[in-house]
Amino acid sequence: MDGVKIRSLSRQFAGGPPVLHGVTLDIAPGEFVALLGRSGSGKSTLLRILAGLDKGYRADSLVMPASVAVAFQEPRLYPWLRVWRNVVLNLKVAHRERVARDALAEVGLGDKAGVWPLTLSGGQAQRVSLARALAREPELLLLDEPFGALDALTRLSMHKLVLDLWRRHQPGVLLVTHDVDEALLLADRVLILDAGRIVANVRVDIPRPRRMTHPVLDGLKTELLSHLGVNVDLTPA
Repeated sequence: MDGVKIRSLSRQFAGGPPVLHGVTLDIAPGEFVALLGRSGSGKSTLLRILAGLDKGYRADSLVMPASVAVAFQEPRLYPWLRVWRNVVLNLKVAHRERVARDALAEVGLGDKAGVWPLTLSGGQAQRVSLARALAREPELLLLDEPFGALDALTRLSMHKLVLDLWRRHQPGVLLVTHDVDEALLLADRVLILDAGRIVANVRVDIPRPRRMTHPVLDGLKTELLSHLGVNVDLTPA
């Protein structure tokens, strides 16, 4: 199993400044990495390159695992296909329905295989998106703000689900998020991308499950917010 090894990756669109500039990044097999950054920092561009959706980059070296899957913020389910068919869409495997049902069972939707996507809640639709990624047995799982549109309680249950699936299958994970708490609760390591460059690489050596009341996490949060240009002053007025 290979990890991700990127050296001096840059991306520039015609007529504009560089979106990514000299990015060097490693993700070890089985490592959970979160990527933070303000809007326009280049997070989505980097994820699209890693997903193979953008070939217009330059890099000294880019080594990727053989199998990569993506779960986006929007589940992107086809409403005219039953849920199980969405899970194995474009997947060339034998016993497609069984593969789909097994993946759906892993995300707690074993009873939803035959329903239409429009009957699902937002959280259920996002679980289907995860099942679709799992069915591809990825060595690298890319998560593009997959919890951003969910309510707080559903988001917490999705955090637990993602960690359970990660422990079970052990893919490398790159989670793109705007949420500092989410990054600290889930990841082994948090990166910050700013103006196309990685400006911080923070390791989170706290056992899971984690709570943001942990004093070390509180300190790391302040550090990350500082890198993001947010000055948190908790001194009483």
